[in-house]
Amino acid sequence: MRLQDRVCLITGAGKGIGAAAAKVFAMEGAFVEIGDVDKDSAQRTAEAIQSANGQAAWQQVDVTDEDSVATWKQQVLEKHKHVDVLFNNAGISAVGVLHEVSRELWDRVLAVNLTGVYLVSKAFIPVMMKQHRGVIINMSSCIAESGLLRRAAYAATKGAVLSMTKSMQVDYAPYGIRVNALLPGTILTPFVEDYLQHSYDDPSAALAQLKQRQLGGELGTPEDVAYAALYLASDESKYVLGSGLVVDGGVTAGKPF
Repeated sequence: MRLQDRVCLITGAGKGIGAAAAKVFAMEGAFVEIGDVDKDSAQRTAEAIQSANGQAAWQQVDVTDEDSVATWKQQVLEKHKHVDVLFNNAGISAVGVLHEVSRELWDRVLAVNLTGVYLVSKAFIPVMMKQHRGVIINMSSCIAESGLLRRAAYAATKGAVLSMTKSMQVDYAPYGIRVNALLPGTILTPFVEDYLQHSYDDPSAALAQLKQRQLGGELGTPEDVAYAALYLASDESKYVLGSGLVVDGGVTAGKPF
């Protein structure tokens, strides 16, 4: 029970990696506070945890809205009085070469993927500073360290998150706060499945092409990243500070041909 009695906040926990992490954290003894802009998916994740005898609560949270984040903070602290882990997982993707990306899409991706991390961290870091302990996990991507076709806006945010993570660690290490980032590769989440279905005439062929980028020949699962998040959240990683943990099936290590 690596997270016994710890309060863990996860944004974007209604589906995919966030939902998987919420379930893994709860299985390890945490009380998981689930925040997601999609209230129905947030509720489903919480109920799934509760039905497995875990502890969880949910709240509709828009990470781009400072008032929404403040409301979540108030509700969390009224129940728990402390926060042990913050997993800034919420994010969206964007497809297109830079000159084809609309200003509206550019602003939206930055708002969710970068400003969202800023706003939620800004809200809860003072709590961790006061208690002189805490763990923050920021969701970056292996794209922060390598290029990927038609992902300029997404890459910009994930590179910024990785850099921000390192600076946050320098600032908050004196307060006993650890800040690290996760850098996943292509993970077979509901988002990726939907993207394949609606963006290609032959989704199966597109999936096969994605698999060819992986040294192991398969895409990752949300659980693969969830267990990496568990490591960063637990005391097992107490000497890991300001790092980017790559979970990408070998994409950044090299090509399988």
